[in-house]
Amino acid sequence: MRARHKPWADDYLKENHELVELNPAENKGKWQQQISKDKPLHLEIGTGKGQFIEGMAAQYPTIHFIGIEVVKSIIVSAVEKVKDFQHSNVTLINEHAQDLSDLFGDNEIDEMYLNFSDPWPKNRHEKRRLTYHAFLEQYQRILKPNGELVLKTDNRGLFEYSLVSFSQFGCTLEEVTLDLHALEDPTNVMTEYEEKFSAKGQPIYRCRVKFPK
Repeated sequence: MRARHKPWADDYLKENHELVELNPAENKGKWQQQISKDKPLHLEIGTGKGQFIEGMAAQYPTIHFIGIEVVKSIIVSAVEKVKDFQHSNVTLINEHAQDLSDLFGDNEIDEMYLNFSDPWPKNRHEKRRLTYHAFLEQYQRILKPNGELVLKTDNRGLFEYSLVSFSQFGCTLEEVTLDLHALEDPTNVMTEYEEKFSAKGQPIYRCRVKFPK
């Protein structure tokens, strides 16, 4: 469903500059000094309305979370959610994640999350999938040598494609699960989509990978 246009979104993001980084490229290579005050940096691509990043910030106050969301009318909901809970360890960015190397320096991120990304099921759209090899090259560059990428999805096709893509890239698969909620993992923080799909009995797939050094 297309998000309803919010004409006030620009002003709202500017008003909440303590949560929203308006010029993220200026922090490239300096995020820890400028934002996290030497806390580990975890990055979520496609933050949506912010349920996951808010839950993670609450569960791990010693980690600083950065969330990227390209749709302005959606990221304002994430700002509202984080603001309500008064988390100081979250920074939100309204940018496209197409070229992360413009925003982050080499070896700057400790962990990354891809949560319920658009599967782009048609073959002609393969290059848009966030686990296409061109994106993996960027993740490898900005992640620290022992950094992990965590992928969650309800889409079996995207999950299978991603496992192959990770393997071909030389990644190490630290975890692969075909039914995340059967694990009853107490550390798992659900996204809005995850709650909706799991309530319908849809299995949730998760994998954790490390990139070749």
